[in-house]
Amino acid sequence: MTLKVGVLGCGGIAARHAAAVLAQPATLTLAGWCGRDPARAAEFAARHGGRGFATLDAMIDAGIDVLIVTVPPFARTGEAEHAAARGVHLLVEKPIALDLPAAQAMAQAVAASGVVAAIGFMYRHGDAVRAWREADPGRVALYAGEYHCNALHAEWWREEAKSGGQIVEQVLHQIDLIRHLMGDPDRVYARRANLFHGAVPSYDVEDVSAIVFAWDDGRIATLNASNIATPGLWAKRWSVYAERLTGRFSDWNLAEFASTSDGSVRAITGDTDPFAAQLADLAAAIRDRRDPLAPLREGVGALRLGLAARQSADERRELVL
Repeated sequence: MTLKVGVLGCGGIAARHAAAVLAQPATLTLAGWCGRDPARAAEFAARHGGRGFATLDAMIDAGIDVLIVTVPPFARTGEAEHAAARGVHLLVEKPIALDLPAAQAMAQAVAASGVVAAIGFMYRHGDAVRAWREADPGRVALYAGEYHCNALHAEWWREEAKSGGQIVEQVLHQIDLIRHLMGDPDRVYARRANLFHGAVPSYDVEDVSAIVFAWDDGRIATLNASNIATPGLWAKRWSVYAERLTGRFSDWNLAEFASTSDGSVRAITGDTDPFAAQLADLAAAIRDRRDPLAPLREGVGALRLGLAARQSADERRELVL
């Protein structure tokens, strides 16, 4: 079965998804593009394949099986829910929304439709992350992660009202991993600041932050992030300390696992494209009538923690979750 894929949104991340679709011609075909600017949709169609459409309904009417939603969270106005109601399966880029009521409404509407829907938490699909889950490491006691970059990004990214800020728009990937590997925490304490971008017009999101998630049984997860680090270098690393293994991850595909009993070290070296992997998983989930590895509803749980961390930082106090 070859699934016809439509893309809503015509930005950089949309092009990345297009490459992932085109890499799997046996199961996926790129059928259409739609965005706020029909001319840009036509341009993307000419560049990547498929057709440009003026409206989402026109693209659905032409016959698509899957919709990839890549428009920024502030620009979403119920398109995912509408597509699901029309029987179209979904992959929605994170964050699922900018507030919990909107996130919950989307997840509930999509669940009621019966379609298969995934959230774009691509880290889960990396070779090293999957190897950790399969290695039976025992209970995870400590997670220590970091996310550092240095770029102005798109104009909408710089405004908290449009992106949610770095914690909600970027660090959310690692917040999802914490939930994926440890479950939901009981408390959060965070700090954040905009130290070096005050003179940049409309830049009101944090450029440094730190978060501590805690469980009442003593487990801890920490995250630190910035947008003031080395230009052009995206440092997304984390370490996981568990009963039987310590894992040091350079990224989702590369890690070293050290046994806590004898100190032996196993290197994990993979080359999986997580964008392609999440689409392959979605296609398999549609075929097998199962949940994908990162169901859309997981976007609600991760957003809840990201928003709580932001609130904790702004109120400078620990929050009980």
